[in-house]
Amino acid sequence: MGNNTHPLHIGIVAGEASGDLLGAGLIEALREQAPDTMFEGIAGPRMQEAGCFSLYPMERLSVMGIAEVVRHLPGLLSMRRELGEHFLNTPPDIFIGVDAPDFNLALERKLKRNGIRTLHYVSPSVWAWRQYRVRKIARSIDCMLTLFPFEERFYREQHLPVRCVGHPLADLLADEIDQAQARQHLGLDNNGGLVALLPGSRADEVKRLAGPFIGAAARCRERKPDLEFVVPLANNRCRVLFEKELARARTAIPMTLLEGKSLEAMAAADAVLLASGTAALECMLLKRPMVVAYRLSSLTYRIAQRLVKTRYYSLPNLLAGQPVVRELIQDEVTADNLGRELMKILDDPDHSVEVRAIFARIHDDLRRDANRSAAQAVLDTLGHHGG
Repeated sequence: MGNNTHPLHIGIVAGEASGDLLGAGLIEALREQAPDTMFEGIAGPRMQEAGCFSLYPMERLSVMGIAEVVRHLPGLLSMRRELGEHFLNTPPDIFIGVDAPDFNLALERKLKRNGIRTLHYVSPSVWAWRQYRVRKIARSIDCMLTLFPFEERFYREQHLPVRCVGHPLADLLADEIDQAQARQHLGLDNNGGLVALLPGSRADEVKRLAGPFIGAAARCRERKPDLEFVVPLANNRCRVLFEKELARARTAIPMTLLEGKSLEAMAAADAVLLASGTAALECMLLKRPMVVAYRLSSLTYRIAQRLVKTRYYSLPNLLAGQPVVRELIQDEVTADNLGRELMKILDDPDHSVEVRAIFARIHDDLRRDANRSAAQAVLDTLGHHGG
């Protein structure tokens, strides 16, 4: 691999907390193989701890939503231009873009055009919408690292160099998580049934979902008076919004609100009602049956309806290739519908056993020692070019 001639120099850019986590795992795994590698780019606290020098604060990249991006666009563009210049002046052996495709792919294309090897870690959802981006990706990267097998199949069909490295969370979580222990840990009573409500990690999601979720809890409680609820909230802002909605509902349902602790809450639950996103993947790896709700602003939904080319929205169904979990979208997200689907889970333990078996198979498939596999892919990409 030729790292005896000079220490490796790797450029790496992550744009948000999830990318920071993946980037840190990758850096640590690369350091095991090539201890004196030098990393620089845009890094969050975890990557910096792992030894990456950050040229800009990661927060500047972590902007969500179209309005936010537009406001920050001039700054983002000049930052990307400066980074490009920096890496062209002191070329790394390889550049790795971790997620943040809108920022990273253009940077990767510029570097690749100038003879720098590039790798992108975490596939954008091209298989679901804006498939034309595949051509742009092909011009931008030497290899795509995906977290999920169905993404790898998609890139192979498009004849793009790809490797599925699995999901780091699948490596971290045990096959069986003890439910009673999780309840004890959270100080929750072990007797009655327990439902976890996860109305999303962003304020706008919580605004759209808190009402129907609380309504669904009330419907379930009418049917099962000993049912209790646990609500892990991503941060204080989400908590305040949820509490406001709870006050408006004027309900006396026993709900334990938590700051963070979403994994523990799901592990403790008999059924989970959640906003579509990473939580669905986590819930699947914890082998808990779930109902997934997906609600966008009406404009975004109308646009998405035209563009999205996928039968399922939630990761468990995409990974299973079949509707294992119930997905409720947009106008279907009502207290009655959500409550009815939750009760189906609570009333049918046999179905939950089947669902758990499917989740266990998927978990097994995603457990591929992701950090080391990703590091190996980086070294192979360097090796193929005689680096």
